[in-house]
Amino acid sequence: MNKNYNWAVLGCGNIARKFAADLKTLPNARLYAAASRSKEKAEAFVAEAGFEKAYGSYEDMVRDPKVDIVYIASPHAMHREHTLLCLEHKKAVLCEKAFAINAAEARSMVDSAKANDCFLMEAFWTKFLPSYQKAQEMIRSGQLGELRMVRADFAFKGDYDPKRRLFNVALGGGSLLDIGVYPVFVALDALGTPTDIQTMADWSPSGAEQTILVSFRYPGGKMASLASSLGANSSTQAEYWLTGGYIRLNGQFNAPTSLSWSTRKQPEQTIVVENSRGSGYQYEAAHVMDCLDAGRIESDIMPWRFSIDMMECLDRIRAEAGIVFPGHD
Repeated sequence: MNKNYNWAVLGCGNIARKFAADLKTLPNARLYAAASRSKEKAEAFVAEAGFEKAYGSYEDMVRDPKVDIVYIASPHAMHREHTLLCLEHKKAVLCEKAFAINAAEARSMVDSAKANDCFLMEAFWTKFLPSYQKAQEMIRSGQLGELRMVRADFAFKGDYDPKRRLFNVALGGGSLLDIGVYPVFVALDALGTPTDIQTMADWSPSGAEQTILVSFRYPGGKMASLASSLGANSSTQAEYWLTGGYIRLNGQFNAPTSLSWSTRKQPEQTIVVENSRGSGYQYEAAHVMDCLDAGRIESDIMPWRFSIDMMECLDRIRAEAGIVFPGHD
């Protein structure tokens, strides 16, 4: 019989609310504790989301011996600090993307997981969603030929406030680490690490990158065309171009509701792969508990090497575009 796990949430924002709602769909997940730097905010979150205990200090929460797993939902500029705090107190960690600010931080997080013999995984929920996994299965099968091109975009019109996370460079603000990670993820997952990267960027008044276009080139002429923006809205779709046809992730591709595919000789067909129960966050949470049941400290689906490769690629994009985060670079 699988063990029941006490989950804690570090950071009580919108993403934590969505994640907590999906935790409720898992019979072996207990909504145990939530922490914020404000006790009042933690108490309000606990009352709303259905957790049992509220902490006004992250340190107090990780000292609680009943906490098994911590979901880190703080701004990505704090991910390294908060991950190390949890790992040093022997708490399993599911850390939101972007995993860190840069690859050096990501490597130090993985080193801590190894040193403390404690589970750590980046919370890239898209990787675990049924429609996304079906698309990867079709690509790997070769039924549509060889993959040659990936195209993906993610954009929305954000409310400009230089003090808040999206446009605050001190917090890692800008579209790249907030939503640009999704197009980059899709390309890396399908094609691997590019040999060449080219970028164009537009800037907000705060100095945070607002819009970025990124091109990847691979050996043999394979490519990826990626874009993210906080200054406009897009359809937020991803397409895979193959020698025998194409695949498109429908809806917002980071949480696809279906996928469509076609060949030159066949009309477009759509496959609907239903999400079970929640909004989609339940799949990554269930996987974390499966890993712990098996005594693993690293996921075989979202391994450390991929998260580090991702951060190294994002570092290359930032260097090419001139994106700098003071205090982290």
